[in-house]
Amino acid sequence: MKLAIPCERHTDETRVAASPETVKKLVGLGLDVVVETGAGAGASIADADFEAAGASIAPDAVAAVTDADIVFCVQRPTADAVAAMKRGANLIGMLAPFRDQDVLQDYAERGLAAFAMEFMPRITRAQSMDVLSSQANLAGYRAVIEACQLFGRAMPMMMTAAGTIAPGRVLVMGAGVAGLQAIATARRLGAIVSATDVRPAAKEQVESLGGNFVMVESEETAAAETAGGYAREMSEEYQRAQAALIAETLKKQDIAICTALIPGRPAPVLITEEMVKSMKPGSVIVDLAVEQGGNCPLSKPGECVEAHGVRIIGYRNMPGRLPVDASALYAKNLLNFLKPLIAESGALEIDWEDEIILGTLLTRNGAVVHPALMATAE
Repeated sequence: MKLAIPCERHTDETRVAASPETVKKLVGLGLDVVVETGAGAGASIADADFEAAGASIAPDAVAAVTDADIVFCVQRPTADAVAAMKRGANLIGMLAPFRDQDVLQDYAERGLAAFAMEFMPRITRAQSMDVLSSQANLAGYRAVIEACQLFGRAMPMMMTAAGTIAPGRVLVMGAGVAGLQAIATARRLGAIVSATDVRPAAKEQVESLGGNFVMVESEETAAAETAGGYAREMSEEYQRAQAALIAETLKKQDIAICTALIPGRPAPVLITEEMVKSMKPGSVIVDLAVEQGGNCPLSKPGECVEAHGVRIIGYRNMPGRLPVDASALYAKNLLNFLKPLIAESGALEIDWEDEIILGTLLTRNGAVVHPALMATAE
């Protein structure tokens, strides 16, 4: 069987869907791995490194994916690459299922079995395949580093002969994987860290990392977490109460890291323009939700802007700013997803009733089959 890895061509995408380590293991499973030339350049992986691991190099994306049984990608492949895929091919990557339904319909009409790694079920068996967690972990770390680069002061308290420097204050909004890593990183740098989340279960995690938990507690918060571990959208009344608490807390902060996302919906607004106005001059906001509308309405995708004396970072693809590690982890996620599907004979044997397959499968046999997408289409 042929497995293809084309170059990523989306703006700001530096990652690649394989590493020399995973290529070697894929070849060991009996797969013929073909990598498009230059696919690993953004992650500092040369074509020669892939060749040494057992892959062959294709001159372009079309040549790479033609006749491929499996295609690994980070983001959606280009239309030309999709058009070159054979019927029955398996496309596996972060396919942004909610973003453009027409693209999914195209996959279906072309007879592709498309698997969205973002839809990976939050179950123990699938932890090693969870791309959202592996990438969000790096995004949370990098968000703090980016904020510190713009912040005009030191983060830890310093006592010197010339005087004492007060520690920086960081508020992390959203205590999921990215938020928890941001808390840990800011604490390691010596900051005083607070964090907020609608899920009561996050309190213990935040406090275990040395952060102070900020939250409006009510009966509604008892059901604030989905079965998959994500935050639910809260009522307008709760949002107003939480916003009032955050507004008072923000006035005392130097850096705010926003990480709140709701799958399939625009990101909730957590920091309004009025809140930005109340922040100290020189403060920094990092909006990790900018690609889904942003947790701050003043953030702009792909830019760092200044508003009311506050710098607001809205960089796209924060994990891609650590391309070497992000690619290595993502490549392992894909390998761990595919490996159980390869039989001893080297053939691809998919149990279409398996929980992991049902959770990630978008299209098959000429139709869009994922329940969440079928409901959206209706």
